[in-house]
Amino acid sequence: MNPVPILTLNDGSTIPQLGFGVFQVPPEQTAQTVAKALQVGYRHIDTAEMYRNEQQVGEAIRDSQIPRSEVFITSKLNNGFHEPIKAQAAFAETLSKLDVDYIDLFLIHWPLPTRYDGDFVSTWKALEEFKKAGLARSIGVSNFQVDHLKKLLAETDIVPAVNQIELHPYFQNVQVAEFNKQHGIITEAWSPIAQGGVLEDPIIMDIARQHGKTTAQVVLRWHIQKGYVIFPKSSTPERIQENFEIFDFELDVTQMEKIDKLDKGEAGRTGPNPVTFDRIPPQ
Repeated sequence: MNPVPILTLNDGSTIPQLGFGVFQVPPEQTAQTVAKALQVGYRHIDTAEMYRNEQQVGEAIRDSQIPRSEVFITSKLNNGFHEPIKAQAAFAETLSKLDVDYIDLFLIHWPLPTRYDGDFVSTWKALEEFKKAGLARSIGVSNFQVDHLKKLLAETDIVPAVNQIELHPYFQNVQVAEFNKQHGIITEAWSPIAQGGVLEDPIIMDIARQHGKTTAQVVLRWHIQKGYVIFPKSSTPERIQENFEIFDFELDVTQMEKIDKLDKGEAGRTGPNPVTFDRIPPQ
């Protein structure tokens, strides 16, 4: 029996709480890497149009011979395709590259409030059409801040199922995570170990010694107990396996509180600030 907890989204669909991410995995390595993850037991793969490896993700899933219904696939809209007509074409290409009839979760990758006259609402309405057509089982956003979410809730019909944000012990993104929780939006944490930045923290190292686990396993376990969806990435078979082995121990209340206290607020952010981030990659 697969040990990964299954969470229920606000639209009634379900999502594995632990997934496998392919950000920065080169296309030529993606199929082999995803194949290993599926072999280990991962059943949630997180990709994006900007990662340029959707096709290889699809190949690995198809070649695994695991039934499509048993693998949860997430992808995200490229920043250059926010206009509804372009979003429709980009989504169709995602389905084609993945070689699937539907995608389990499709996200707006970045809000880009300084682009497109600040209009991410029309982009979201395009995603609503994908969901209504059954082509996306669930839809959500990534890197949306509280003000962005409030605008969506006020002006559109469907509440995002998830909001994927940077979140780790040094940057707990408390305001956004709390808003998500209050509105039934599942928080997904990207960069869950701060690109390795938290792995030598003495507090985390001490907790790891107490459990006979690695610091990465302790941090991933902290996320799980907070209720976040995570998708650590690695191209190393041993690490792919290690990141999956986080369900045979539990952090106690004191240990959770110690990690909670590591939050550095904005100073702990490692990635771009969504309020100002406006990069549109070459097409």
